[in-house]
Amino acid sequence: MKKITAGFCLAVLTAGMLFAGGGRQAAGSQAEAIPTIDQLTLGKDYTDLSVTLQFKTHRTDIVDTVFSTYIADFKKMYPRINIVYESITDYAETMTTRISTPRWGDICMIPTTIPLTELNNYFQPLGRTDVLSQTYNFADNRASAGLVYGISSTNNVQGIVYNKKVFQQAGITAIPRTPDEFLAALQKIKDNTGAIPLYTNFSAGWTMGAWDAYIGGSATGDPNYMNQVLAHASNPFADRGNSTGPYAVYNVLYEAIRRGLVEDDPSTTDWEGSKGMINRGEIGTMVLGSWSIVQMQDGGPNPQDIGYMSFPITVNGRQYAASGPDYCYGININASRDARIAAMLYIKYLVEQSNFDYDQGGVPTVKTHPLPATLAAFDGIELVADNPALEGEEDLLTNINVDSEIGLNMTNQHVIDVAEAAIRGNRTLKQITDDWNAKWTASQRKYGATR
Repeated sequence: MKKITAGFCLAVLTAGMLFAGGGRQAAGSQAEAIPTIDQLTLGKDYTDLSVTLQFKTHRTDIVDTVFSTYIADFKKMYPRINIVYESITDYAETMTTRISTPRWGDICMIPTTIPLTELNNYFQPLGRTDVLSQTYNFADNRASAGLVYGISSTNNVQGIVYNKKVFQQAGITAIPRTPDEFLAALQKIKDNTGAIPLYTNFSAGWTMGAWDAYIGGSATGDPNYMNQVLAHASNPFADRGNSTGPYAVYNVLYEAIRRGLVEDDPSTTDWEGSKGMINRGEIGTMVLGSWSIVQMQDGGPNPQDIGYMSFPITVNGRQYAASGPDYCYGININASRDARIAAMLYIKYLVEQSNFDYDQGGVPTVKTHPLPATLAAFDGIELVADNPALEGEEDLLTNINVDSEIGLNMTNQHVIDVAEAAIRGNRTLKQITDDWNAKWTASQRKYGATR
């Protein structure tokens, strides 16, 4: 599976490069005539536009509820702009394939499989990076050559959602700050309550890939780690011996499974059902981004029992939490001029007026909007936003990541491998990470990234 996925990504990206010239030729001159998102005023500009927008989303759970209310609110200003959502379960892989053709729709959540330097082949520029960065958090995340191609839908703090009442019943009196403390807390939950200490949501697949979000800022405290250090690091997945770094993150999962601190049969987990389970106190913890808080609160009658804590790693006496954008909104550069303007207006509404950030418990995209109350527990914990890659190395990490067939933040299989090894007891985590390091080093040499 890992090999197929990595090869698939390369094939699609290559196909994308073949399309690139046509995309720019067909839409390049029109793109120059379209105002940037900072130049638009909602409810005043282009109110006579009449167009139907096709919006591709990964949010399969709120298309007919939350998004419907946004559409109705937006249409008060733009009654002739219609928005039709399509929710996609295997979103990243499906959209990576679709985007290699010009007629995939009008708005999507930009897959991270698209290299930054190729964004201009597929997406309408929304404005200059230096300008939009004054208004929006993480505006440089989907940017290239001084232009922004995607604005974050919301922004996440990476931590662990947990049930406060279960912690109390288990006798956990302080939030764990290290992997050992966290595993000890899980053991207390197993010994003293009827709750599942750590619910992996293994069978959902994508929930396993979520563990990758912690290996940077949360595990190192270094804002340069993910986009500048990792591509050049020697054996980055090795055990550092101090419970920090990527190994420490994956070891929490491995040890929790090995010690029997997870669900009895990970192959039968139920993502939608887990929301009610943690709300009712049947689950102690789940390793998910802050976007999950509201979903767990809405999962049952006990929203007050849902808490959110930082990932249990301490670096030199201090805790950090990776913070960054969720999927970013992008506009198809091959869409009609009217569709691209309408899409920009709708994106501006979603980011600035829809309340989506707070509905989802995220860090607001607009810099002047305050943090939600759900993240109050992160007071005193330093939020770490990844710095962009060095000039000239924008695609280096992606190239190494794909070529090595590991697929950090791209695929789920490498984390599934960790879980399956712990379940079966047939490989140690050191054996797995030694294999990763060997592949990573070979790809570093191929792309001239060794130091």
